[in-house]
Amino acid sequence: MEVAERRYRKSLELFERAAEVIPGGIYGHQTPALTVPGEFPYYADRAAGCRYWDIDGNEFIDYMCGYGPIVLGYGCPAVDRAADIQREKGDCFNHPPSLMVDLAERLVSKIAWSGWSVFGKNGSDMTTWAITVARAYTGKPKIFRVRGEYHGGHAWCVPSHAGILSEDREHIHTFHWNDLDELEVLFRKHEGRIAGVIMTPYHHPVFDDSQMAAPGFWDGIRGLCDRENALLILDDVRAGFRLDQVCSAKAVGASPDLAAFSKAIANGYALSACVGRPSIKNIASKVFLTGSFWNGGVAMAAALACMKELEALNALERMTEMGKRLVDGLVNLGREKGIPVRCSGPYSMPYFRLEEDRNFMLTQRFCVEMSHRGVFFHPGHNWFLSAAHQIEDIDMTLERASQAFDALKINGGRV
Repeated sequence: MEVAERRYRKSLELFERAAEVIPGGIYGHQTPALTVPGEFPYYADRAAGCRYWDIDGNEFIDYMCGYGPIVLGYGCPAVDRAADIQREKGDCFNHPPSLMVDLAERLVSKIAWSGWSVFGKNGSDMTTWAITVARAYTGKPKIFRVRGEYHGGHAWCVPSHAGILSEDREHIHTFHWNDLDELEVLFRKHEGRIAGVIMTPYHHPVFDDSQMAAPGFWDGIRGLCDRENALLILDDVRAGFRLDQVCSAKAVGASPDLAAFSKAIANGYALSACVGRPSIKNIASKVFLTGSFWNGGVAMAAALACMKELEALNALERMTEMGKRLVDGLVNLGREKGIPVRCSGPYSMPYFRLEEDRNFMLTQRFCVEMSHRGVFFHPGHNWFLSAAHQIEDIDMTLERASQAFDALKINGGRV
């Protein structure tokens, strides 16, 4: 803790001020409580490429990418240039900019099964609107979701209970990932009342291993939805653009009716989107959707530039290659050091833990050691690669990981 107090002095002092005027000081997924309080930076100063600087001047090779939005690297020139050009014209108008049509056409052209798109600002906007569309389309109330999956901060799905009424979740029912039998029981129990099933492309809970779909899982879900005339909703907010050029459905073998995006769609500019099948378009037009800032032109210009740059750089292949180099290197180091490592999920979004860690404390200690060595690894959330990560960044990370493993061994592999 003494090292941390020196490294993060300004962060800790600012947090004391924040706690006086902001509930919790820092709230939501960025709260220090979800890393290791006092051992990680609390406040950002600047970022460039895959590097991140906190207000104490500490530099990090960043493997969180703003919790996913930074897919091309911080300060991507092509994206920022497009945003700047639109900003000079204006952002918030009385009417949507023409870019809205350009972006909708671009998304629809890249997602073969889709026929339309709408826009918002946050992932929660789109997942919540999508389940409302499912209810409007089917005339039924029930929504099924996977236990432990995160779909946003609205009452029906927020992972807390403060201020939530039982009525908020009366028609939300959960089942376990890859348990098709459990889902079928839910379908039988609520036959005639099911509006839809909402799923992420793969299971990426916090503080637990990522899981891909078992053979036949997606086909089974599609069959159940078709039998009930329910909609299958893909929550691609976190994984979109990192498993496929846009939508993850093809990559995982899913066949959704609606898909929600945000995070990486505009490389850090606030934007979300939902696409859907042509047959749903008429009903979707009747489900109210609006916000004073939702049709801002700057983020839409950034999104168009982001999608073009992702293709031009072959970014998906690069992120996968760099992620594999990182994961393989960490697994090999763990084996060499006698501290086995488990990594799960796609290479572009790996989840890391130490295999023999039963209470997350050893994994947290490793991530603290990495933080002190200028690498930002989250100890409980999946990580994110960006197109800005280069071989030299990965190799430098692995050098520092070797030192961090040695620091753990000094303590006998204990906290």
